[in-house]
Amino acid sequence: MSSQSLRFSMRSAFCALAAGMLMWPMVAIAEPSANTIAVNVDQARLVKLPARVATIVVGNPLIADVALQAGGVLVVTGKGYGATNFIAMDRAGEVLVDRQIQVEGPTDQLITVYRGVDRESYSCMPICQRRITLGDGDSFFKSTMEQAGNLSGQASTSAAAKQ
Repeated sequence: MSSQSLRFSMRSAFCALAAGMLMWPMVAIAEPSANTIAVNVDQARLVKLPARVATIVVGNPLIADVALQAGGVLVVTGKGYGATNFIAMDRAGEVLVDRQIQVEGPTDQLITVYRGVDRESYSCMPICQRRITLGDGDSFFKSTMEQAGNLSGQASTSAAAKQ
C-alpha cells in the first residue's frame, strides 16, 4: 500500500470517526430513555403507578404538574420547557418510583411571528389562530388571556342563566 493511499485511508477513517462523534450527542438527545416520560407543553400523559402510592413529589412544578387519580393513574401535564423528575412514595416513605419528565414544545403546526422583540404564536390547523405559547410577548400573551377569560366568564354566566 502506498503512503498516499494509506494517508487517504487514514483521513477517511478520521473523518468518519469525527462525524460519528458529532452525531452521537444528537442521537442521545433524540432518544429518551425508558425511564423518561416525554410530554408536550400544554398536554397531558397518563402513567400507571403502583396502587399503594400515597405521596408524589415533583422536582420543578413550573415544568410539569402531576395529579394522582384513583387506581394509581398519574396525570402528567407539561407546563414549561425542560426536564424535571417526580418521586412516588408509599405511606411509610419508601420510594416506589423515581422518573424523569421531559417537556418539549408543541407538536401542532405552530407559526411564530416576531415584531421587533415581541413574539406571537399561531396554531395553523387548518387556519391560523392565536395560540399562547411560553415566550410570547407580554402584550400578546395578556390580551389573548384576557379574551379567553372573558369568553369563559360569559359562557359560565350564560349557562347559569339557563338553569
